[in-house]
Amino acid sequence: MIEQRFVNVAIQTPLYNTFDYLWPFNEDPIIGGRVVIPFGRQTKVGIILSHSDKTDIPTTKIKAIKSIIDSSPVFDKDMLKMLFFASQYYQHPKGEVLFHALPLLLREGKPNELKKETVKICRLIESYSSNHSFAIEAEQLETRIADADLLNRELKRAPKQKNLYELLKNSSFPSIELKELGHSTATINALKAKGIIEEVAIEVAPSEYPADAHWTKTYSGANNALTLNKEQATAVGVIATLKENFNTWLIEGITGSGKTEVYLHLIDTVLKAGKQVLVLIPEIGLTPQTISRFNARFSVPIAMLHSKLNDNARLKAWQQAKSGDIAIVIGTRSSVFTPFKNLGLIIIDEEHDSSYKQQEGFRYHARDIAITRAKPLNIPVILGTATPSLETLHNTKIGKFKLLSLTKRAGNASLPKQHLIDLKNQPLEAGLSHPLIQVMRTHLASNNQVLLFLNRRGYAPALLCHECGWIAECRHCEKSYTLHQAINKLRCHHCDHQIKTPVQCYSCGSTQLMPAGIGTEQLEEKLTQLFPGVPISRIDRDTVSKKGELEDELELINQGGRRIIVGTQMLAKGHHFSDVTLVALLDVDGALFSADFRSAEHFGQLFTQVSGRAGRASKPGTVYLQTHHPEHPWLTMLFKEGYKGLSEMLLKEREETLLPPFSHLACLRAESIQSQLANQFLMAIKNELKASPYFDNNLWILGPVPSLLAKRQGRFRWQLLIQHKDRQKLHQQLNLLNAILSHQTTGNKLRWSLDIDPLDN
Repeated sequence: MIEQRFVNVAIQTPLYNTFDYLWPFNEDPIIGGRVVIPFGRQTKVGIILSHSDKTDIPTTKIKAIKSIIDSSPVFDKDMLKMLFFASQYYQHPKGEVLFHALPLLLREGKPNELKKETVKICRLIESYSSNHSFAIEAEQLETRIADADLLNRELKRAPKQKNLYELLKNSSFPSIELKELGHSTATINALKAKGIIEEVAIEVAPSEYPADAHWTKTYSGANNALTLNKEQATAVGVIATLKENFNTWLIEGITGSGKTEVYLHLIDTVLKAGKQVLVLIPEIGLTPQTISRFNARFSVPIAMLHSKLNDNARLKAWQQAKSGDIAIVIGTRSSVFTPFKNLGLIIIDEEHDSSYKQQEGFRYHARDIAITRAKPLNIPVILGTATPSLETLHNTKIGKFKLLSLTKRAGNASLPKQHLIDLKNQPLEAGLSHPLIQVMRTHLASNNQVLLFLNRRGYAPALLCHECGWIAECRHCEKSYTLHQAINKLRCHHCDHQIKTPVQCYSCGSTQLMPAGIGTEQLEEKLTQLFPGVPISRIDRDTVSKKGELEDELELINQGGRRIIVGTQMLAKGHHFSDVTLVALLDVDGALFSADFRSAEHFGQLFTQVSGRAGRASKPGTVYLQTHHPEHPWLTMLFKEGYKGLSEMLLKEREETLLPPFSHLACLRAESIQSQLANQFLMAIKNELKASPYFDNNLWILGPVPSLLAKRQGRFRWQLLIQHKDRQKLHQQLNLLNAILSHQTTGNKLRWSLDIDPLDN
């Protein structure tokens, strides 16, 4: 008689426990494999965590597995171990953590196998094609391509086109999906019109290239590698020497110091060893330019992963990374969970960026997950930034991370000169002071580009009544609507609710409604009046929301088709504009007086990053900051000693006040349509925690207090801030807290969440 066997299964559910099922099959269960299970009245997908011939559940109550999905695990042992740790550390249900790490199609139970698909690719034209009105004979094309002088003359004013041509010419692979790799439609169409490339549909097999053409065998080195300066070469040499060991390296390099070039040289050494690379970037907007630069350097398969990919493309990249067919994965936060066959290096660019922290559901930090993942693999992690987070700086001081500094800009570029404009008693035109307008005229007259930073999209941040002072507020969030004049809508930037712009005041009936404050839309309108005929580019979520729009606009800027660039925080990170010589920050005073204890750190990072867009090439740069508070101590320190001086000052303040990184935080949030219900829930939890015999008296609990955004989407939000000097003891108390929370029945009237190491207080 065959003994009964049981499997423990994780399910995508907010419940913290896992579930035992009867294993009715002859073959052995696959740890990390997916199965179909009955769950209540539903059928769900589960992941096998373990198997045994025993169970604590009465066998009469145990249901049997319905079917097996996978013949091999979707998670290997190392990945499962890392995800179990993440579940424990972030106090989040194990099933939700595991399923968060899977592509959506695998969560739904779709097969985990690469299928043939038809894709559109671009390639160099090899023969005459009547479908292209600009096509030329193959013999003529060969002569034309061979004639380097002629080609350079045709493409010298189009660097994007030339880079794309070089990529196709040097690639070891016959076909490349250029649009997926970040090359814009405009660039592709231009080369098609010149008869240099063609776009065709092909069928891609699960393994498109024969085994002897795999990138690990064909890769011989990087293309067009730049010469490193002494600091860059030292950083590459030190890390490359220890690339077979786990270390967390902080490359602290001023803006424009060539951190990316250091990454590229290190990636080259890893690829030569036949290993894969994961590169994390904070924003989708940085993906196209990063992909383009990497493709120009490396003749290997590169995949990108971010939220705007469709489900099939995401699954394909996930599978190819796991099989080893992809050499480099470039992606945003969730890419940290991508499986690899032979991972050799993890790079986290702009490590300070808050985008790496997930703010909903499973609230993990991708930087910390990456470090946790790299340690058992014994591979290095590189954190790169000009403005390190205070936590990272603290880790370098205590020896947990290793610091490498880049203090000089690459090439002949110099740091921009910085100036303050005191706005007190100054007349303003759409937020622009007269001194700034004059400086802009000077730079534009020299055929340079100007970048204006204003972190408020829309026409104006509020609409008010000139007669009674009424302000149009979102009833769901109790925050003012933002006026979007171009579409005649008021839109809440907290919950996305929108209404048609009213013609009368809701309070007194007056028609004297007027915008209050300045947004990027209004600034662009004013600039067209002040600088008639000067091409302007506005880059924010309203203007580049569709696929390809950001890439096309950035290409126009880089080709000189735009002279004034207006943008929000989308432009603060990583972009290289060689002709920008003037950067101006128009209105950042609100950040100087925020209730968030991290606001000084974030302000310093933002100012430094935005300033770094100026003078990145041979032309010197200048930065102007408009403010009503030029004497503010943060500004004084920034202008005197830069971000380094400010961060040192802030670390001392944090140490004196026992704030992170000198203590550790968790935040328990509750929200309800009834404000008092959320408050009472948190107060009851706090009292029960304090009444426990296991309560640590060194644990500090602040609250309940309203969140900084006290109401959102119709729900009132309250929070308890939980703090301890010792991380391990904090987590012991959080385990106790979770045990208390697991016995609470809140129904649909109240929702709660626990955030470990919160960034949004």
